[in-house]
Amino acid sequence: MKKLLAKIYKALHLPKNIQLFLMRFFQDQFLVGTTGIIFNDKNEILLFKHNYRSHAWSLPGGYLKAGEHPREGLEREIKEESGLVVSVDDALKTRTDREGARIDMCYTGVFIGGEFTPTHEVSEYGFFNQENLPLLRKNQVFLIDEAIKQRIEN
Repeated sequence: MKKLLAKIYKALHLPKNIQLFLMRFFQDQFLVGTTGIIFNDKNEILLFKHNYRSHAWSLPGGYLKAGEHPREGLEREIKEESGLVVSVDDALKTRTDREGARIDMCYTGVFIGGEFTPTHEVSEYGFFNQENLPLLRKNQVFLIDEAIKQRIEN
């Protein structure tokens, strides 16, 4: 059936906007997220206390908007959720969440400044060293460890 649909689709020579509409309609949908390991000048890691997550403390991040580069998306999400300004620099890892149909790109960066303002998503923030981290999900601890290794090597 898929082969037949592909042949019909190709033969129709549809305009690009209609092609994209049909592709989105028939293809599986997934979200693209971005997560950051943001260091301050003491090499501590920025964490947010989220109001809606099962683990209250976690790395900052969020979902990308259409046409947005992951670095820009992460900088925007952190600014929107906290008022803090960061510079996102290097790609660290890309992960897939097979259960949630999500791709997550993780980056490292540095804290620039700004004044923290609580939002409906984030109630607190903090900078933590590797030995003082609050309870985090295992995959986030793994990313922090990888970022620290990368930082030491460079």
